[in-house]
Amino acid sequence: MPVAIRVGAQSATLAPVLRDARKTSALNLNGAFMRRFPIFKVVIKDDERAFLTRDGKFQKLLGPGRFQKLDLGQRYDARVQKIVNAEVPVETALLLEKTHQAVANENFEIVQTTANEVAIVSLDGQPRHMLPPLTTRAFWKTRTLVDVEVINTEESLKIDPRLYAKLDLNVTSLVTNAVVHNHQVGLLYIDGKLIETLPPGRHVYWNVGKKVEVATVDTRPQPLEVTAQEILTKDRVGIRVTLTAFYKIVDPVVAQTKSTDIGNTLYRLIQFAIREAVATRSLDEILAARDEIDSQVRSFVGERAAELGAEVGEIGVKDVILPGDVRDLLNKVVEAERTAKANLIRRQEETAATRSLLNTSKLMEDNPLLLRLKELEALEKLVEKVGRIDLHAGQNGGLDALLSKLYSLKDGEKDT
Repeated sequence: MPVAIRVGAQSATLAPVLRDARKTSALNLNGAFMRRFPIFKVVIKDDERAFLTRDGKFQKLLGPGRFQKLDLGQRYDARVQKIVNAEVPVETALLLEKTHQAVANENFEIVQTTANEVAIVSLDGQPRHMLPPLTTRAFWKTRTLVDVEVINTEESLKIDPRLYAKLDLNVTSLVTNAVVHNHQVGLLYIDGKLIETLPPGRHVYWNVGKKVEVATVDTRPQPLEVTAQEILTKDRVGIRVTLTAFYKIVDPVVAQTKSTDIGNTLYRLIQFAIREAVATRSLDEILAARDEIDSQVRSFVGERAAELGAEVGEIGVKDVILPGDVRDLLNKVVEAERTAKANLIRRQEETAATRSLLNTSKLMEDNPLLLRLKELEALEKLVEKVGRIDLHAGQNGGLDALLSKLYSLKDGEKDT
């Protein structure tokens, strides 16, 4: 049944219905269109960029936002990459530099080093990369401040101290980093050739194109313990001798050139010297002349140490170790000598005491008063050892008679 639509007041009522109908028709048309004709879409963030290609050929560099395009046959592709403190694939950067130079110059920082160059790349003021020779790298500079410092190592192998903070000195193989202490001397070798000696301090060199090495030599006195070695004396007694020596390096260049291990070389020389000194002496001579052995060994080793750039200070025999039976025999000899010496001293003292008694008796024989004084001295010593003494002067005695028989000290005469 046909519907009649009146135009006029009723047209306003039908307007929303018509709009909805058109929108629905457009959506249906669009869905049908997209099903029949696909659309290429890509969304790019602020910290990203996309390389848009069509059939594998670069079209443009897409910035942040949404990009969509009719893609009949699915010919479009987009490769999205981060751009903050990031690198660009070198092949892509070099290709765009040749085919789309304006795009490359605006967005990339391409760094290339030659055979004698090193490059330090800083991103936003922070050193991040160190490029060795013959290297090519590319970096995004769209949202990052890229600073490149290229250094020609051919001009000077020594690294400027201002670059220390930009280099990881303990990791990179492009740098030789050495610290020479106050008690050391540094030796700089380039391609195996000694160039110069280095004073105390930090020394950093580029290890590029040439092999740079820094050796340090300790100039402090060093102890050297020569362990016991069995040696036959002149009288065929096997003994073991240990020594202690002190040496120091006085010419580092000669020491490094003439010997790979100066301490081990001196050790062998001391062994040769002590064997020579012991083999030409008897056991008694060795025990009695240790100072002479020290002097002989020091003279022998000192001359040869000077040729090696070293100086030998003190050398001393520390121990002389004897076989067990020889040690027991020597102990008996020493004990007998001490016993004989003790007997001799005792007899000398007895002789002296007898001589003293003889002299005293002669004096008493010629001097009765002295004899009497000796008697009183003996009486005094006796009184000290007993508690009581009774003196008897005889039948008609008494104290007066006892005293009258004492010698008088007056004029050396006897009282009656």
